[in-house]
Amino acid sequence: MTKEPPATGDQRRTQLLRGVLDLCLLSLIAERPRYGYEFVEALAGNGLELVSEGSIYPLLARMERAGIISSYRAPSASGGAPRKYYRLTAAGQAELATGRAVWHAFTGHVTRILNDDTESITGDSTP
Repeated sequence: MTKEPPATGDQRRTQLLRGVLDLCLLSLIAERPRYGYEFVEALAGNGLELVSEGSIYPLLARMERAGIISSYRAPSASGGAPRKYYRLTAAGQAELATGRAVWHAFTGHVTRILNDDTESITGDSTP
């Protein structure tokens, strides 16, 4: 068994994002229907510039097959080819609500563990 080297900052961010990218996309779709490149722009605008269209489209396709989003075509505002927009289904709304609850509970636990105050982690007040 070989030991993996520690992850760099970008590698760690990529790994963390991979686990919650679907929830981020669902949350963005809940705001309003969006097309592919709008996801990249919105994620980058929120500090998640590591995400490319190449990682978004396969995930959107899986989410659509799972029935948590649906798509429709609409004319492009710039006069180009019609764009494929994504919107939440009822199952997607439920998935987002559940995912948000799980995420908030999980991050609360991780925050407590990563807190600099070791007493809060161990419950031990001895130096």
